[in-house]
Amino acid sequence: MRLSQYIVVGILTSFYLFPIGLWFLPVSVNTKMILAVLGVLLFCINVLRVGQPVVSTGLLGAILIAFIFSLTGFVSTDINHTSDYSYATYLASFGTWIAGAFTVCSAIKAVHGEATFKRLTYYLAAVCFVQCVAALMIDNIPYFQLLVDNHVIQGQKFLTEVNRLYGVGAALDPAGVRFSLVLVMIVALLCIDEEVRRSRWQIALLLIAFFTITIIGNIISRTTILGVACAALYFFLSSGLFSNVIRYESIKLGLWIGGVMTVSIIVATYLYHTSDVFHENLRFAFEGFFNWAETGVWRTDSTDKLNREMWVWPTDLRTWIIGSGLFNNWAYGTDIGYCRFILYNGIVGFSVFGSLFIYLAFLFSHRNPQYWLMFMFFLILTFLIWVKVATDIFQIYALFFCLDRLADKTIREDNYENSLQYSRDI
Repeated sequence: MRLSQYIVVGILTSFYLFPIGLWFLPVSVNTKMILAVLGVLLFCINVLRVGQPVVSTGLLGAILIAFIFSLTGFVSTDINHTSDYSYATYLASFGTWIAGAFTVCSAIKAVHGEATFKRLTYYLAAVCFVQCVAALMIDNIPYFQLLVDNHVIQGQKFLTEVNRLYGVGAALDPAGVRFSLVLVMIVALLCIDEEVRRSRWQIALLLIAFFTITIIGNIISRTTILGVACAALYFFLSSGLFSNVIRYESIKLGLWIGGVMTVSIIVATYLYHTSDVFHENLRFAFEGFFNWAETGVWRTDSTDKLNREMWVWPTDLRTWIIGSGLFNNWAYGTDIGYCRFILYNGIVGFSVFGSLFIYLAFLFSHRNPQYWLMFMFFLILTFLIWVKVATDIFQIYALFFCLDRLADKTIREDNYENSLQYSRDI
């Protein structure tokens, strides 16, 4: 019964993080929307039980910024006489993520008694790990691919045409963005939570998930490398291995990471030389590093195209200020987030949108100073991602708004003090 409960919560988490359409649903409906409807019902039940709605002032501030951003989108479409409401309706998307997150966190609380950062990280890591395994199965087992393609709607035709690995809802840059966030969360949990650092099996499971997502996640989407870089820097700053006094738990964690990384490299090297499919996939995933090792120049085909063709900016003052009211990437032939947001609703709209994630990062850093560095890396990821794709990471903050508490009682006291000192220094 417990195992089946864990699986159900895992499925709900996957439906939230990697929304999909199902064969028996209308094309316009996906699992995120269904979870949002359930979330609204659960919230209403909770209000009836408690007696009054409980919404934090922090969330109200985020709603206000999202409303202003949506308003700039409507103004842009109205001034420019367009009907592209992609981000003019962002407030609705914002609400859908919050309601869906409420369903996921309610399910975690129902099974475990409370919804905490540790529980959430375990489920997110497990979901991303399973997505990577599922992607390999879809790529190598025709029957499994047929099973998935017949029951899941996720644009498989396009993914097959461009020869890209995909999981069950996990594909292209959106998957890479979510993988990146989860990698940072895994490292945050390993560096901060004392109970996790004392448990060998918890360390082992988290590290297996981390290196699986690092390798397979990059094959699915090379955006994952941003999360790998941020997670590595996070570990360097917070693990305790580089402090004046090194704790036993820090040494043990370092040995575990070294061991699991060595095994991962050995397995990847073996498959690279024995499997033609994995050979090509790995070269695609780490194309820049292979080019650097073989030619001395770090480059990829996608970055070449990005730098050569996709930096498209407004050509008149009005578009710079309020945009053209067009977001579709085919309107201007660019995928770059900065270009598409500014072309859509100008510097005014982009500034409001950027301020939302600055606000969220500092809000949660203030509430949970032991995890302040994680939220700073989330903020860095936000602005790095927009160099490549127009998307956002609010789905992760929506989950944090719905947790019972983000900080566990078993955080490392020395790391907490170090975090506060880092914060004071900055």
